[in-house]
Amino acid sequence: MDTGNDERLVIALRTAVNDLTGHRSIRDLEQVLGQVVASAVETIPAVDAGSISMIEQGHVETRHPTSDLIGRLDDTQSELGEGPCLSAIEDPPESGLVVAQDLGGDDAHRWPKFSAAAVEMGFRGLMSTQLTTEGGMRGALNLYAREPHAFDEHSRTLAGLFGVQAALLLYGASQARHLQRAVDSRDLIGRAKGILAERFGVDDDTAFQMLVKSSQDTNMKLTAVAQWLTENTGGARVRPGTAD
Repeated sequence: MDTGNDERLVIALRTAVNDLTGHRSIRDLEQVLGQVVASAVETIPAVDAGSISMIEQGHVETRHPTSDLIGRLDDTQSELGEGPCLSAIEDPPESGLVVAQDLGGDDAHRWPKFSAAAVEMGFRGLMSTQLTTEGGMRGALNLYAREPHAFDEHSRTLAGLFGVQAALLLYGASQARHLQRAVDSRDLIGRAKGILAERFGVDDDTAFQMLVKSSQDTNMKLTAVAQWLTENTGGARVRPGTAD
């Protein structure tokens, strides 16, 4: 690309990243996913619609499609077991970007059943860029074009680079969500230990061992035991020795 294109690319990426981080909490994964789609469709030339496909418990789920039609088209990929988004997730090229320039022509043989469905719904071009990161979520950003051969070199390059940026943001959002869950679990267990310590006049370590034994005896998770305890005591301060 020439210097002018390079500069426009940098500006486009910076604008997209600012949009993704400026008004959303990175802790809210669903908000980040939705903003990824909106920013990609707005930023990348020739893109008419978009969505994200995520692998959830072995099943491909569509997230934040820009229309019901795109949602149905993504679901068709999952139902048929073929399509650019599945290729981007399961067997991506080194670039992470799978490009179909004409689903009604040159690319139809690669995904014949899906291609026919896409053309019938009015879309001839599709780029899917991998959003998977090591230890993170498995997904792809899907970018649709109504016209064939709509994605030039600039669009393809921007889609690939945007996918890298988006994957890092999604990884950060996922890690933040897991960290928040860990903090919430720690606080919940802390409250439960406090209830037991006050109720039975034991120290912090003994209260924790009581929680662990209850978890083992009931085959419930430690956090579930703590949740039950805090909900059923109502957080009330009970004097030691007043309970059975």
